[in-house]
Amino acid sequence: MLPVKNRPREKMAAYGAGVLSDAELLAILIGTGTKELSVFDLAEKLTADGGLYRHLAGITQLRELTKIKGLGPAKAATILAALEIGRRLATAKPIERRCFSCPQDGADYLMPRLRFAPKEQFLVVLLNSKNRVIGTEVVSEGSLTGSVVHPREVFQPAILQHAAAIVVSHNHPSGDPHPSREDKEITKMLVEAGKIIGIPVLDHIVIGDGTYYSFQEEGAL
Repeated sequence: MLPVKNRPREKMAAYGAGVLSDAELLAILIGTGTKELSVFDLAEKLTADGGLYRHLAGITQLRELTKIKGLGPAKAATILAALEIGRRLATAKPIERRCFSCPQDGADYLMPRLRFAPKEQFLVVLLNSKNRVIGTEVVSEGSLTGSVVHPREVFQPAILQHAAAIVVSHNHPSGDPHPSREDKEITKMLVEAGKIIGIPVLDHIVIGDGTYYSFQEEGAL
């Protein structure tokens, strides 16, 4: 039996998937071995001499895998699914990301998510250098105050995902999107923080019931 630190799952948890060999990755998919071969021995046999790429990678039918001794239908289906995901990732076209070219674009993107939310949610939309969306993160839920919506929580995902700019947004469950005093204070605080950090806040969009208020559109940034 392999020492715990050398077992594929434990190695993956400790160091990430990138450090695992082809055999170790395949062993995780297979799960268990046979009476004659351990799961790792079976995986090494299947990946020997570049087998993962020369043989397995070209397989598209389940029956081709079940011909291999030690692979029943369940194990074969798991491997085939992983191979197909790999093929699709390799040939995938770039994602056409949503672009925020004006406040209306932001409102259209955020309205379906926030319009009917029963509680106030504060979101940060991460944008790349072309103002295309690369991610959306929930910062807080509940009544908004400066102590809850802190620049640290707002800008952390932007820094981690290398965003070039952000748009922040929250909803008013009352349906009226006009900003409160707290909304204005939070906006001012975040805009100033963005200037210091170098990740500008392009807009703060307040979502109501089918309507919105844009600080950028109203010249209130």
